[in-house]
Amino acid sequence: MKRIKYACLEQTIHFHLKDDVTSTAGIAELKEELNAYKATLERKRIKYKVVEESSQPDGSIILKIKKQYNTYDCGDYLVV
Repeated sequence: MKRIKYACLEQTIHFHLKDDVTSTAGIAELKEELNAYKATLERKRIKYKVVEESSQPDGSIILKIKKQYNTYDCGDYLVV
């Protein structure tokens, strides 16, 4: 019999500008969307760790994140 002891996801999420939005307004909207995503993780009590957050030349944001999978323990993956 096997059991999962620890589970963690590593994701790369690309928050990109919409086609019909100007860059100044679009960048502010992207930052708001990113903060809303992080707030959702907090609200759902999902453990996470931001590995890297980088702004791209076109104004988009790439977020590399490790987060808890379901309600499994994360072991040493998410030492916060």
